[in-house]
This record gives sequence, structure tokens and C-alpha cells, in this order.
Amino acid sequence: MRPRQLGPFTVSAIGLGCMNICHAYGAPVPREQAEALLRAALDAGVTHFDTAALYGFGLSETLVGEVLSPFRDRFVLASKCGMQGVDVNGDGKLVRVIDGRPATLKATCEAALKRLRTEVIDLYYLHRWDKQVPIEDSVGALADLVHEGKIRSIGLSEVSAATLRRAHAVHPIAALQTEYSLWTRNPEIAVLDACRELGVSFVAFSPLGRGFLSGQSIDVAALGPQDIRKTMPRFLPGAFERNESLLPDYLALADEVGCTPAQLALAWLLHQGEDILPIPGTTRIDHLQENMAAVDVHLSAAMLTRLDAIMNDRIVVGNRYNEQANREVDTETN
Repeated sequence: MRPRQLGPFTVSAIGLGCMNICHAYGAPVPREQAEALLRAALDAGVTHFDTAALYGFGLSETLVGEVLSPFRDRFVLASKCGMQGVDVNGDGKLVRVIDGRPATLKATCEAALKRLRTEVIDLYYLHRWDKQVPIEDSVGALADLVHEGKIRSIGLSEVSAATLRRAHAVHPIAALQTEYSLWTRNPEIAVLDACRELGVSFVAFSPLGRGFLSGQSIDVAALGPQDIRKTMPRFLPGAFERNESLLPDYLALADEVGCTPAQLALAWLLHQGEDILPIPGTTRIDHLQENMAAVDVHLSAAMLTRLDAIMNDRIVVGNRYNEQANREVDTETN
């Protein structure tokens, strides 16, 4: 695949988000399936793998480490700290906690290095800004990890342009990651411009709209209790049916271009700038291969205009997060 720059690294234009294999959309996939997917991604030319301490409360990092560490020199490894599973009540049950204190971030990195079976993490994100801790303190801790040789570069996730500037003043930020797709345009308000001004790469997670833009039918009534979409306003009854009404025109454009709906969504992102790196997640090798082929989809200026008109955040019904999750992020409009 044609490469793009991710901070100081050169990576495949499309990376692999490693959340889906064990987190957020249901029970973890069988181990054999997860291992096969990770190996297939490497064989397909993916050189950007993105995971986090949060995903499966360490399981994703463990799988990535066990499967891919023998090929460590072939890819750029990104992971995240600042949000993870903690046994808060002492009952052995882990719950998600946002904690950006320097000591916590450093301890999380040490644990991640062991799970990932590596001596250094190429790109280490602050997964969420803990608003109880100055961003300067959290980034300062990550800067210490750079100086110690435990991470190579620093990233931020789900922060505003203002917070990015504050963080960048402490230590250069290599990449900023947040949700970006045809139906989620928050980065276009200010953060994309700030990234470009500062020379920060932009990593787009959930580029397929959490499955909405993939062309696969979603039965929201059948979503399991572990599926995070059950709490997302866009997938709630009433809103989802109205959003579904946008799909026929979108699917028709995919047919016109001669690609799948998922490829159309990824191609649209790739056409937004050479500094944008989508990281779709999947649990299936055929979907992985489909996603990778999006790099060969060319969209004319006229087609981009038509896509903007039929799928955008002005006509999509519902916020991307519920009220609690909105309070936890730091984007301009949640």
C-alpha cells in the first residue's frame, strides 16, 4: 500500500485498529481467529497496529504481543494509556477508569511493554485527558518515557485544538487520534487545522461509523449487552431508523464508483488529506482485505461533493456519545 507519515514513521495508508478483537462490540473473538487476523494484516502490508491498555483490559495488547512480536521490526506499534481496567472495589472485577496521573501512566507503560513483548512502544497515546490532572503533567510523564527510551513518540486521543497546543508546548506531539468519518465531522471544526499547523499526524478511528457505513445490516434491537453502540444516541431506536434512511443514496454512490460501501467510506477519508490515517477495526480477514483495497479507489471532486451532501453530521440524527462519555472527551463538539 502507498505509505503515509505517522509522526516520524512511514506506515501503510490504512492501519489496523485492534479493539474489535476483544472489546466494545461483544465478547472477544476466539483466540485462533484473532491470531489469524493479526497475521493476515501483517501479510497484507499493514505496518500500523493500534491497541490500548483499555481494550479487553490488557487482552488486546497481550494478543498483539504474542502474535506479532516475532516480526517487531516490520511494523509501527501504537498503544495507549490513561484509561484502563482497575479493580476499584477489590472484588476482582475490573472497571474502566480514566487516570492521567504521571505515576499511573508510567506504571501502565511498564505493564504494556511486558504484554506487548517489546522494549519500546513507537507511539504512545494519552487515551483520554484526565481533567483532574493538568495536561502538561500527563504529557510531561510521557516525555519522561521518551527520554528513558520506553516510548519513541507521544500521541493524544479525543482532545481539542486548545489542549493539543498546550500539550505540544511541553513535548512535540506526533499524532492526534479521534473519531472521523463521513458521519462524524468533529475534527473539521478546529483540530484538523491545528494538527496541520503543528505538523501532527491525524489518525481516524471508527472510520466506518462503527459499522454503519460498511453496508452490513445492523439490527440495533439485537445488539448484545457488551456492545457499546447500545448507549450511543445514533444507534438508539428512533434515531437509528432515521439514520438508516440515509443509506440508500450512499449505497447507490458506492455502486456508481464500483466499490463496496466500506471502501467508499475509507476512500473518502484518504482523500481528505495525506496526513490522515484511518485505522478500521475488524474481526474478519475478508473485511480486512476489503478495507485494504480502499487505497485503490479514486474519487473525483464531483463525487466527493456528492458524498458530502448525502452523508454528514448536519443530517445524521444523534450525538456520537451519550452524556457521560461526552463529559469524558475534550473535543470541540462531542
